[in-house]
Amino acid sequence: MQLDPVFANRMKILLKNEYETYLQFLDAPAIKGLRVNRLKCTPQELLPLLDIDAQPLPFCPDGFSVTAAGLGSHPLHHAGAFYLQEPSAMSAVTALDVQPGDRVLDLCAAPGGKTTQIAAALNGAGLLWSNEISEMRVRALLSNIERLGVANAVVSCEPPERLCARLPGFFDKVLVDAPCSGEGMFRKEPEAVRQWSLANVEACAARQLRILNFAARCVRGGGKLCYSTCTFSPEENEGVIAAFLKDHPMFELEEIPALFGRPALRDVLPALRGASAALPEHIPIERARRILPGDGGEGHFVALLRRTDAGETAPALLGQDAQQVPEFEAFCSQSFSAPLPGTPILRGGNLLLLPNMPDVHGLHILRAGVLAGELREARRAKRFVPAHALYHAVPAGTLRRALCLTLSDARVVRFLQGNVIECP
Repeated sequence: MQLDPVFANRMKILLKNEYETYLQFLDAPAIKGLRVNRLKCTPQELLPLLDIDAQPLPFCPDGFSVTAAGLGSHPLHHAGAFYLQEPSAMSAVTALDVQPGDRVLDLCAAPGGKTTQIAAALNGAGLLWSNEISEMRVRALLSNIERLGVANAVVSCEPPERLCARLPGFFDKVLVDAPCSGEGMFRKEPEAVRQWSLANVEACAARQLRILNFAARCVRGGGKLCYSTCTFSPEENEGVIAAFLKDHPMFELEEIPALFGRPALRDVLPALRGASAALPEHIPIERARRILPGDGGEGHFVALLRRTDAGETAPALLGQDAQQVPEFEAFCSQSFSAPLPGTPILRGGNLLLLPNMPDVHGLHILRAGVLAGELREARRAKRFVPAHALYHAVPAGTLRRALCLTLSDARVVRFLQGNVIECP
């Protein structure tokens, strides 16, 4: 791998005696990560079915390093039982310590690895708001949220400044996995190597600080804000955090109670940029975590901040009343043994199961809750036609009628190809 000489020199300063190990790391195969989706199953249930070598990772209790190829086409991947994710990328949500019932914002959410990890931690309780500014990238986010059976999510496509202005003080936890120069992805994305420049690093740092400033408005008093990148650049990591704390004295850095990575670096910015770049002594930057090559992943930076003041007044939840749709109710009584997640609301011909959420009028919302199905006219009567998303979102144990297939059954592949299969 041909590294930019400026980048190589910076990494020598950052890594010191670990630089040669880093070069060897770049020539080795990338580490693959698998995260079990607890909305569908546990590691004890899934791993024996996959029958692969899976070693626990330090970044997430449900994360494993794997070497097997082709897992993206495995039937259990299509079923949403697991998510394939770069190992160190699991660290940010672990640091955020999401609990059932929390309101959580993932401000830069595509393609959905961290969002679906948040959803698993919420376990169907609370609210997950996933935002992505890019309409192209948001498609993968929508697909992954549906496949992994997330029922309590709102997905928006908004600039951070507009979304955060609408939701001040609303969230218990906010994640900003910021767009970055991608230095930690060089081994997986050769294009990132070719595009690297010091000017891009500086542009990324300025953009990251702007996004973090917007995100701060959304955090309630006592709430937490997690900032992460997949780059080694201190300008985008320690530098952004120091600049943010200078302008936001109502936030403080918290210790991350997790056994991954190593403390962030106080001396690396002055070493690269001169004495004028020294971090203020009162900022305990060592509480943030760096994950470097050799720590078990490609590379990440994670900082956890807590809001110490009362925050802004949050918008109220709408608390919508369930709509009575006899055709849907009859379908549910025949099909499910437990109540479905969300509140049934009819929008046009679509029946949605909505989570408890604030007013979204005027925002570009692509998904809220679960599309349960459609109400269609049929021979002067109406009938409810269920959507595929509904079956991803309900626990298998609540289905009154289910066809259980072994992985070796030829009908599994035929079904995934969209063909009709035989069943009783």
